[in-house]
Amino acid sequence: MTPAYVATGTGRETIVLLHGLGGSHEVWQPQMGAFPGLRTLAWDMPGYGQSASLPEMTFTALGHALEALLNELGIRNVHLVGHSMGGMVALEYAATHPDRIASLALSATSAAFGTSNGTWQRQFVSARLAPLDAGQTMADLAPSLVAGMIGESADPAGVAIAEQIMSAVPEDTYRAAIACLVGFDKRAALAAIQAPTLLIAGSSDKVAPPAMMERMAARMPSARYRVIENAGHLMNLEQPAAFNAALAAFYRDLKIGQNG
Repeated sequence: MTPAYVATGTGRETIVLLHGLGGSHEVWQPQMGAFPGLRTLAWDMPGYGQSASLPEMTFTALGHALEALLNELGIRNVHLVGHSMGGMVALEYAATHPDRIASLALSATSAAFGTSNGTWQRQFVSARLAPLDAGQTMADLAPSLVAGMIGESADPAGVAIAEQIMSAVPEDTYRAAIACLVGFDKRAALAAIQAPTLLIAGSSDKVAPPAMMERMAARMPSARYRVIENAGHLMNLEQPAAFNAALAAFYRDLKIGQNG
């Protein structure tokens, strides 16, 4: 089944927004309609929101789901924007369908998950799943998870949105997404991604640290790198005006959306 989505705006070019592990299309509320001359679409990743779950959540399967959505909507060349795990889906798609990528924007994400010896991955999985194994719910966990990801200047309204959305993520989906993350590695594909790319980091992000994102940008031939000061991992909700301005400047430089 094709993933569910919401869309706004008109234009010959389309931005597709891909949310992260604890999200849904609703995390992109501040970005919907923020880019005149462009159609903006946000999906519910399979298993999230109104989208049916996959038999097995893998990045290959998520890439196929994105392909099915783009084909259904007749979008040949797409401007992908991916946050965190959504950035990994964007990298997966860019690596396997380079001819479909008009531009790429990667927010608070990485080209590989964890460390080569697996220590970080094991700690991450344990920290995220142990409370659920002990009987807590996603609603129980959401406030502390969000608090651990935001920076010093987070908009309270954005924090509330993040908590509400994470609270509603089905536990089975959350577990499947965490299992999917382990082993992700697209570092070898970075040098082959020729599409104009913007990497946006939050200066206070401990999940996808700025230095790591800067190294990733250096390996991509057409990448530029921006930092949003005092922002954490959820920067599009924490500081939506700064996030939107960075993305709008990227599109303006590329003359994207200027012809309607």
